[in-house]
Amino acid sequence: MAFADKETYLIEVVHELMKPWPENRTVNIACHGHSVPSGYFATPVVNSLEAYPHLLFVGLKQRFAYAVINVIVTAIGGENSEQGAARYEKDVLCHRPDVVTLDYALNDRALGLQKAEHTWRQMIEASLRYGAKVILLTPTHDVLSLRRGEPMWAEELPRHAEQVRRLAAEYGIGLADSDAAFRRYIAGGGDVLDLLSHINHPNRAGHELVARELLRWFPAQ
Repeated sequence: MAFADKETYLIEVVHELMKPWPENRTVNIACHGHSVPSGYFATPVVNSLEAYPHLLFVGLKQRFAYAVINVIVTAIGGENSEQGAARYEKDVLCHRPDVVTLDYALNDRALGLQKAEHTWRQMIEASLRYGAKVILLTPTHDVLSLRRGEPMWAEELPRHAEQVRRLAAEYGIGLADSDAAFRRYIAGGGDVLDLLSHINHPNRAGHELVARELLRWFPAQ
């Protein structure tokens, strides 16, 4: 299979976002994952208003003036996908989401590819059974792998990014490729440190790259 089509995958959600009162309804978007969607910048500071879930909300409201939108952050700092999957139904599906975003790959390097694949599949399939649309996120970057002796070397990040891409293609769902966006910035002459507020957390500029990738899935009609 291939990735979903950005122009059509969320077309039903987009149509709901375009409806004026009294035909409209609240559209719920759940952002599930670890410290990045939680809004951690320089730990322990949490800067929710500059993190990509809030930037996604702002971007959607600028695009869809009639919409009533809840962007619900169900992420927990320090968590991996195994922990996120264990609480998925009670903490995510309970919000009756129209769209779910999943962002665990940065922390899943410690979990390993095989376990991560299993738990991502659990969350994807639970979402699809419920009827929610799903957008997977590849990992943002960090500087841990630049340090000799760290257990999570640079090669682990692209491996998990590629696994996320493969899952998105297999299930025919959405992909917000944060990893590719960071790599394009670096290939254009930027430094990864320009995008980080901490060793493993993006700053506002890094979160803006992620939000732009997500907003591609909500085309204005």
